[in-house]
Amino acid sequence: QVQLVESGGGLVQAGGSLRLSCAASGYMFSSYHIGWFRQAPGKEREFVAAINWGGTITLYGDPVKGRFTISRDNVKNTVALQMNSLKPEDAAVYYCAARSKYAVGNWYETSRYDYWGQGTQVTVSS
Repeated sequence: QVQLVESGGGLVQAGGSLRLSCAASGYMFSSYHIGWFRQAPGKEREFVAAINWGGTITLYGDPVKGRFTISRDNVKNTVALQMNSLKPEDAAVYYCAARSKYAVGNWYETSRYDYWGQGTQVTVSS
């Protein structure tokens, strides 16, 4: 079982930056791939980024490519999402999620993830 807690959300002006953190506890954090998703009011949960268990493979959703960077520290059991050049359309609740490194299926689907955090709100003013 993995427990995930997000932090770092807040209010930022368009063009600004935020760094989100996902702190994990529980059994063998390094056995899990981690993803970030976001959900804006009235919209479906959307894939943002993912990183494999070893930190050697990263994936990004098209809307954030070139602006967001995902990284992990398997000693500190944390995953970070550095968000630069923020736009008003990036505003959402951001969730981190974990899936076993043995799981199959694409990384973009929420159903492929077993554990979720409670989310952290990101607001971007124009």
